[in-house]
Amino acid sequence: MSNPIADPLVEVPDVSPSTPLVHIEATQDGAATVIMNRPARKNAFDAGLISALSEAFETLRGAEGVRVVFLKGAGGTFSAGADLDWMRAAVDRSESDNRDDAYAMAHMLKQLWDLPALTVALVEGGAFGGGAGLAAACDMAIATTDEKFALSEVKLGLIPATISPYVVAAIGPRAARGLFATGQVFDAEHALRIGLISEIAADAAALAAAEARIAAEIRACAPGAVADAKQLAADVYAQKIDHGLMEETAKRIAQARVGGEGQEGVRAFLE
Repeated sequence: MSNPIADPLVEVPDVSPSTPLVHIEATQDGAATVIMNRPARKNAFDAGLISALSEAFETLRGAEGVRVVFLKGAGGTFSAGADLDWMRAAVDRSESDNRDDAYAMAHMLKQLWDLPALTVALVEGGAFGGGAGLAAACDMAIATTDEKFALSEVKLGLIPATISPYVVAAIGPRAARGLFATGQVFDAEHALRIGLISEIAADAAALAAAEARIAAEIRACAPGAVADAKQLAADVYAQKIDHGLMEETAKRIAQARVGGEGQEGVRAFLE
């Protein structure tokens, strides 16, 4: 009997030779790593990086065999948030142009959120503003002990608008209100307590070990079930537990039980 969760990875193509701002590395066991590659600017966001990330996530959405997508920054920094030159240019643009810029960021984050594979942010060197939002849009985030985070837009007279759906989903509205309103810098321990990150790694070596562990663990999970489970969490969040929701969840597990992955996975387990 074949194992429904042990298919080899179909090779993931590079984003494009014309988009050096983001690299994709893939392994034959189904792990893909997206690397933001603006180390000289601490992987800060501008229109180019946002576009390159969008293209990378679109590539991975259609790639067969990808079980987990790791997201990290080159040069030992996850992301410093918005690029200063990009922000400077935005001051002189019209509201319409700024809306288009912001929508590109919102669209990129939604592409990450919608990836069917497990997504994991690996945070080193800090995650500020949009960088913290990028980590929140992943299913999991792991940071080293000495990391710093901030949602500091209010200190610039701005608000963390495009990242807000993902941050609020990760840490809840009360914690989000406080951090949005104060823009305070907080450490990895606080990020773990409020749910912005999933675990803390002692150092870079421990972070790499956690990455390897998750890549191995996800191989034991059926890829279709992973995607459906992620969608389930999104669909039932904050819903009233009534007859309709009970019917819907019963329908979904019944469909999973008679589906190909469910049939083969359960039979293999019982045997």
